[in-house]
Amino acid sequence: MMKRFLCFLCNNNHNGFFPLIIILGFLLLGVAGEISGGGAGGGAERSYGMISWDDLRVDVSWRQGMSSGEGLENGTRIIVVDKNGSGDSTTVQGAVDMVPHNNKQRVKICILPGIYREKVYIPITKPYISLIGNKKRVTDTVITWNDKASDKDINGVELGTYRTATVAIDSDYFCATGITFENTIVAKPGDKGRQAVALRITGDKAMFYRVKFLGGQDTLLDDMGTHYFYQCHIQGSVDFIFGTARSLYEQCVITSTAESFGAIAAHHRVSPTDDTGFSFVRSIINGSGKVLLGRAWGNYSRTIYSYCYIEDVITPLGWDDWNDPSRQRGSGANTQGWVPWAKTFSYEEVRPFVDRKYIKGEQWLNL
Repeated sequence: MMKRFLCFLCNNNHNGFFPLIIILGFLLLGVAGEISGGGAGGGAERSYGMISWDDLRVDVSWRQGMSSGEGLENGTRIIVVDKNGSGDSTTVQGAVDMVPHNNKQRVKICILPGIYREKVYIPITKPYISLIGNKKRVTDTVITWNDKASDKDINGVELGTYRTATVAIDSDYFCATGITFENTIVAKPGDKGRQAVALRITGDKAMFYRVKFLGGQDTLLDDMGTHYFYQCHIQGSVDFIFGTARSLYEQCVITSTAESFGAIAAHHRVSPTDDTGFSFVRSIINGSGKVLLGRAWGNYSRTIYSYCYIEDVITPLGWDDWNDPSRQRGSGANTQGWVPWAKTFSYEEVRPFVDRKYIKGEQWLNL
């Protein structure tokens, strides 16, 4: 059993930035010395289950005439949210409630600019929902709340991390663009009960395009399923991308706000046969504080950084074993520094992780 890290590094000639043309992998807790691509789980495919660019846009000329009263665009149902009262709903949750259970066609919820202070829940019985803002002005449309893990519900029971999500999605074939999802709780290392999720995605086959996720500890709970994050911005301090999903993050910006300690990813994988992991491709890692690239949340945690550009924000160790030394295996597991952990792999070995085939995108993405 052997832990393997992989990276292709260029010389450090970028004025203090960590060099990056890299393929860098994180298989904390060693998977027999090899990386495998495999297929994503998730049950039987639906013949009508595809996400296309059309699912992420509303025709501009049609949108200019939006007012109260639901409409159709090329046969697709449109629901307009306007906090000022000129749409079909003044809240995002109100629009979600208008979607019928067991829906089998795309419903576009167009959210007009504004700050929507609410929690939003999309149940498993409402697939094919799109939340659409203005992809060119992502910060104009914000869904925000401030629950934290130590808060209590109406029965006096602590919420825990899972229930803090400002927006929670259990449905399949969800997509979003042009929106900021936010949890305003600020957490410092060692703070108890201040985990605060901006968005939780548990549904399968979801796409996020030009979306912003803002939080502190546990910003994005990438919980279960296969997901595609394209040109998104994710910000936080401690384990701010975490979960058990199989997800591709392509051309994203990952921003650390950590002060004394932080970590980007905490992927949970308990078996070498679990076909899951986080893959970051052609993304930018930046921020104001030092962070670990990842922490091993589970014996076979898997996080991969490929062709990313990383600024000088990574702590020397690079990775953390979550206080379980048994998760370090093999002669390369040197916790005195990150670089000795690095090993070089061929393109053929890492190819399964660097494009949409990793999430079986050919089966549900028509882009």
